[in-house]
Amino acid sequence: MARPKIPRKSTSIDMTAMCDVAFLLLSFFILTTKFKPAEAITVSTPSSVATKVAPDKDVVLITIDKDGKVFLSMDNEQIKGNIADVLNSTKNLGINKAAFVKAGFIGSSFSQLNAFLAIPEEDRKGNNLPGIPCKDSSNNEVTEWISIVKGAYMGLKMNLLLKGDNLAKYPAFKNVIDAFKKNDELKFSMVTNPESAPTGTDLWKQNQGPVDKKE
Repeated sequence: MARPKIPRKSTSIDMTAMCDVAFLLLSFFILTTKFKPAEAITVSTPSSVATKVAPDKDVVLITIDKDGKVFLSMDNEQIKGNIADVLNSTKNLGINKAAFVKAGFIGSSFSQLNAFLAIPEEDRKGNNLPGIPCKDSSNNEVTEWISIVKGAYMGLKMNLLLKGDNLAKYPAFKNVIDAFKKNDELKFSMVTNPESAPTGTDLWKQNQGPVDKKE
């Protein structure tokens, strides 16, 4: 006896639930996404073909903007707390230690440090701040800042970086480097905008790796 043939029907998948989940996920990401805030200190660094990666820990960064104003930033909160204690004990500034540790950068003279820390973080923009005095050798507070920071890092490795705007004038860089020299900090790294080495140069050939030679 022949087996009865079962009629085949096309498979139907209800995609309604999947569409609902997709739109829910899309709505979630749209509502929770935070756009990158504008940089507090706008700096356009020069380009270079250096392949060395800047350190990302225990960094002491000196930034020079296009107007030659100087700013200081550090990432080690414990060190920043120690520096706040030193400033209060040696200069009697009476600064708020918690506010100093939380501050992303320093952009004022010692005498105006309390007023600087009182500025709301969202309003603390480099173009509205005077920066650390560093115009000449007679009033170069960067020298004292480096001395204080170096003392706080005593026995620990400090990665000193210098980041300057492409439009900044030479005297601004010279004054900062003079502050480094006065503290015997002769080894520091420049922060630049990396780009590929020109084709055919020795650095380009070095980046290509070893080439097998055919006999």
